[in-house]
Amino acid sequence: MKELFKGAIKFQEEDFVAHQELYESLKKAQNPHTLFISCADSRVVPNLITNSDPGDLFVVRNIGNIIPPYTESNGMRQGYLATTSAIEYAITILDVQNIIICGHSNCGACTAIYEPPQKLEKAPYVQKWIELLEPVKQKVLTLKPSSKSKRMWLTEQINVEQQLENLMTYPFVEERFDRGELNIYGWYYIIETGEILNYNMIKREFKPIIQKEKEK
Repeated sequence: MKELFKGAIKFQEEDFVAHQELYESLKKAQNPHTLFISCADSRVVPNLITNSDPGDLFVVRNIGNIIPPYTESNGMRQGYLATTSAIEYAITILDVQNIIICGHSNCGACTAIYEPPQKLEKAPYVQKWIELLEPVKQKVLTLKPSSKSKRMWLTEQINVEQQLENLMTYPFVEERFDRGELNIYGWYYIIETGEILNYNMIKREFKPIIQKEKEK
């Protein structure tokens, strides 16, 4: 904890002072342009990997970057309201123009769905949450990957695809997307290389984000 306290002091004395005008402009309201949905993994830092400033991103983080699918009963799936309410707020109140769903390499949630149930017997809430990844698991098993590493690679990327599908089940998301008022992206972040792959929803494939794409 000493390092965190030191970091807080450094922020106040150096980083805040260097960007004081920006922080003062944010004191009354936020106007983020992007909803960034990512895993709670400590190695994934949204503002760092997007090189964005405070106020740019409305960030939703949970284990496995999961988006519970929309259901008609009570509007949403009961018991999973934290993520769904944040998405609703970002779209209907903050009026964000972009949504990014960002998965990553070496994802613990994607590993856990293949483990025996007793592995998570001390974490029943986690076990319940990752049940939402069952469709991902079934899609991967259908492909019959030849190795454990290939299975994980497929699981982590198919998870991003699945969450994109889940996101599009929300009527207020689909309506804005169809009207051209909302851009939706799926990213896959490779921790050890810093590489970020972007998912092409038409071609259904991931391609590295390169300088040419950044300039578009």
